[in-house]
Amino acid sequence: MPDDLNWAIGGEAGDGIDSTGKIFAQALSRAGRHVYTSKDFASRIRGGYTAYKVRTSLDRVESVVDRLDVLIALTERTINENMDELHDGSVIIYDGERTSMQDVEVPENMTGLDVPLKRLAEEAGGAIMRNVVALGAACEVANFPIEHLDSSLSKRFGDKGTAIVENNQQAARLGQEYTTEHYDHAYGYDIETTDEDYVLLNGDEAIGMGAIAAGCRFYSGYPITPATDVMEYLTGRIDQYGGKVVQAEDELAAINLALGAARAGARAMTATSGPGIDLMTETFGLVATTETPLVVCDVMRAGPSTGMPTKQEQGDLNMLLYGGHGEIDRLIVAPTTVSECFWKTVEAFNLAERYQIPVFLVADLSLAVTEQTYPPDAFDMDAVEIDRGKLVDDDEIDPWADEQERFQPHFPTADGISPRTLPGTDGGAHMTTGLEHDSLGRRTEDTEVRVEQVDKRQRKVETAKTEEDWSSREFGDPDADTLVVSWGSNEGPIREAMERLAQNGIDIRFLSVPYLFPRPELSDAVEAAETTVVVECNARGQFANLLEQDVFERVERINKYNGVRFKADELVADITDLVRPQEVTTQ
Repeated sequence: MPDDLNWAIGGEAGDGIDSTGKIFAQALSRAGRHVYTSKDFASRIRGGYTAYKVRTSLDRVESVVDRLDVLIALTERTINENMDELHDGSVIIYDGERTSMQDVEVPENMTGLDVPLKRLAEEAGGAIMRNVVALGAACEVANFPIEHLDSSLSKRFGDKGTAIVENNQQAARLGQEYTTEHYDHAYGYDIETTDEDYVLLNGDEAIGMGAIAAGCRFYSGYPITPATDVMEYLTGRIDQYGGKVVQAEDELAAINLALGAARAGARAMTATSGPGIDLMTETFGLVATTETPLVVCDVMRAGPSTGMPTKQEQGDLNMLLYGGHGEIDRLIVAPTTVSECFWKTVEAFNLAERYQIPVFLVADLSLAVTEQTYPPDAFDMDAVEIDRGKLVDDDEIDPWADEQERFQPHFPTADGISPRTLPGTDGGAHMTTGLEHDSLGRRTEDTEVRVEQVDKRQRKVETAKTEEDWSSREFGDPDADTLVVSWGSNEGPIREAMERLAQNGIDIRFLSVPYLFPRPELSDAVEAAETTVVVECNARGQFANLLEQDVFERVERINKYNGVRFKADELVADITDLVRPQEVTTQ
C-alpha cells in the first residue's frame, strides 16, 4: 500500500478543474500530509484540455513524477492525455452516463469506476457539484477519511452559506457511498493522516505574502498569465495594512505608477511576465537613473512573442540582464522554491532601498502555480527584517547640502549610495530628471559630471557585491565528481533526482543559484568537478552561457523547452546518460 499517491482530475477549461484540485489538496494538507501540485491548462477561458495533479506523501515531495494512481476523467481526452502515466492498478473515475463518456474503454490492467457524477450531484442539490461527487469516490479509493474533505469544503464554500457547504458535503458522501456499494475492490491505497498542520500555497501567493511582510504598500499591475495571482493575492489583503492595489490599463502604466509611488516614499512593486517586461523596458532606465528603489517581478512563461502563456520556460534571463537602452544598473534575485518566493521578496525590497536601484524578482510558471505544503514556521513574520537604507530625516540633512543649503540626492559618495529623503522632510526637497543630472538632480551635459554620475551608479553595484551574501544553496556530496548547477523551480526535481541517483551509486554536488546578478562565485566548484551540468528550461542554455563566461570552461547542458517542467524521473535518466552513458545504453 504505497504512501506516495499521485492523483489528478482532468477535463476542459471551465469545468472547475482548478477549484476541485485545490479542495482535495487542502484536504490532504489539513490531514497532515505533504502535498505538491502541478497544473496543465490551456490559454483560454473555456475549452481545451486542463488538468490538476496532486502528489501527496507523509514525506516531503518536491517534484511531479511519471506515475498516476487515481484519475478523475471528466472527458475521454483526459484518459488519452494521461495514458503514459497510468499503470497497472491505476484507478479511473468517470461518469458513463454522460454522452461523451459512454464509449470509454478502460484498459484491462486498470480499474474503471463508472460513477454517475451528475445524477448524484443533482440529488445533493445541483449538477454543478459533480466534481465533488468524484472527490468522494476518490476518498473511498484512497481510503482517505472524508471528514478531512468536509473541512476543506467548509473553507472553500463557507462564505456562501451553510446550505451550500452542507450540499457539497452531501455530494461527497454520495460519491463515496456509491463507490462502496457498487464496487468491491482492493485498490491498494491507504492514505495515512497525521496531526501536523501545514500551510499550502503557491509561488505567486508567497510573493504577495512576502511583499506585505516587507512593507509594500503600493502595487500596480496589468493582468497577465502567470503573474496575475500576485495581484489577486494582494487585492483586499494589502488594504488591511494601509496599502493599495491599482489595476493599470497596460504594463507601461503599471511600472510608471509604481515608480511614482516609490518616489513618494512607499515601498512599491509591479509584477508581470515576459511580454509585460518588454513593455516596461522603457521605464527601467528611468528607475535606475533617478536611483529609485523599485521591485519588478517577472513570472516567466514560454516565449517569444505571445508564445505559450500557460507553459513553463526560463527564457527571460538575457532580457533581464541586458534589457533597456544604455547601461542600466540592476540586481536580479531568483527564488528557487515556493518558500523562497516569500523570503526573496522581502530581500528584494531591502536591496532596492539599500542600494536605491531597480531589483528584478524572477520566478517562473512552475513556481508560480505549484502549491506546496510547509510548516507554519517556514514563514516566521518575526524573523522579517526591514532595511530602508540611507534614509535621512530633518536632523541629518545638513551634511548632504551644498553651499546654497540645497539637498544633494545624487551626491557621489564613496560607496555610490547617496542619502535619500521622504517627501515632507524639512530641507530635503529636490527634483530629479531622467536626463543625466548633477548631484542636485538637475539636467546637465557636463562631461565630467556625466562620468561622475555613471561611475557613482556603478559603484552601488560593486558595493552590493562586497556587502551582500550572493552564495548559492548547496546540496549533496561536496566532494562528488559530478556538479549540477541550476536556478529557479528546477531545485525540487533535482533534489529528488539526487536521492534516486545516489541509490544507483551516482553522487551529485548540486548548487542551486538564487541570484542571477550578481551571481555566486562558482569557478572553484566547477574546477573541482570532473563533470559540470547546467539544468534549465530554455533552448539556448542562457545560464550555461553565463557560467562558461565566468569560469572559462565548457559545461554540459540539460535543456528543456517544450513548455513542461522538469520531472525527477527524467533528470535521473538525463544525468545518468551524461555521467554513465554506457549504463543507459545497455539498460
